[in-house]
Amino acid sequence: MFSATLKRVRERQKARFSAWMNRRIPAAREVTLDQKRIFIFPSRTGLFFLLVLLLMLVASINYQNNMGFALTFLLGTVFVIGVLHTYANLSGLTLRAVRAAPVFAGQLSEFELLVSRPHRRQHYSLNFRWCDETATINLDHGKEAEVKLYLLAPQRGWYNPGRLSLQSYYPLGLIRTWTWIDLDIHALVYPRPVQGPVPAGDPSDFPDGDTIPVIGSDDFYGLKDYQQGDSLKHVYWKSVAKGQPLQSKQYNAYADRSVWLDWDSYQGLPIETRLSHLCYWVLHFDAEGEEYGMRLPGFSADPGSGEEHRDLLLRQLALFGVEPESGTVSGDSPVEREAA
Repeated sequence: MFSATLKRVRERQKARFSAWMNRRIPAAREVTLDQKRIFIFPSRTGLFFLLVLLLMLVASINYQNNMGFALTFLLGTVFVIGVLHTYANLSGLTLRAVRAAPVFAGQLSEFELLVSRPHRRQHYSLNFRWCDETATINLDHGKEAEVKLYLLAPQRGWYNPGRLSLQSYYPLGLIRTWTWIDLDIHALVYPRPVQGPVPAGDPSDFPDGDTIPVIGSDDFYGLKDYQQGDSLKHVYWKSVAKGQPLQSKQYNAYADRSVWLDWDSYQGLPIETRLSHLCYWVLHFDAEGEEYGMRLPGFSADPGSGEEHRDLLLRQLALFGVEPESGTVSGDSPVEREAA
């Protein structure tokens, strides 16, 4: 009973804190750190340092020691100056979401950020933390720097890892300054490809394609009755000499048989399993250079090939039944990385 009440209280406090953070630092593609977005507090080492200063002050008062007073106030001044320098290490920085590489479910997505400074002031020991991934940079030479973090995308759809933590203890380690910013960046996560039964209409059933008559080819196909408009080059004059009706020669060519990846080909399977099978065959036929189309509930794409066609179908599989996110940032297709 008590644990359940405590859990509800914690969830309520967490919801209030989240709402407060959303008002104070709303989601944005680009954020410039200022006084409103930066938090600062003594670190554990800083708290111990303050405790030592307090003991030194008490001892100096007790023994009326002027050197003790001087040392205490000198160290206190150093602490105050450290506060200003630690705050300045984050102040003025601009963080911008660049891209989030699309991946398949269960893979690591590369989130790329750009950190820039408005002035010549140098910034050191900038520690970025997103989920369990961290990266530390120094912004001392160039005016901007890239930060790349690799985060695990657990399931298909749009993946946003939540608020990004940026903190620093520079220069003394006595003060911790930090911020939590919500960058409006999402990674597109495709279904995890899983091989399933060969879909109906697999071109491997007809590896040479279907034979169709094409006038002007080199391979003789047969004869047909002459029709007005047929080329005189294709008239079979021997039949005329024999007193037979006028006929024209037909020539053949081979046409590839296109594949249809149909949602109904996997009836009875769970939704995610269907999507995984379709995703696998999209990658398979794309690698083989085949033309393929796809039918999903509410979506149909005619057979085609190429990167653009493949990415369109993968996107539809990723967002099947998922509400689209606005203002997302995505990157290049991960198919090359998957193949490697």
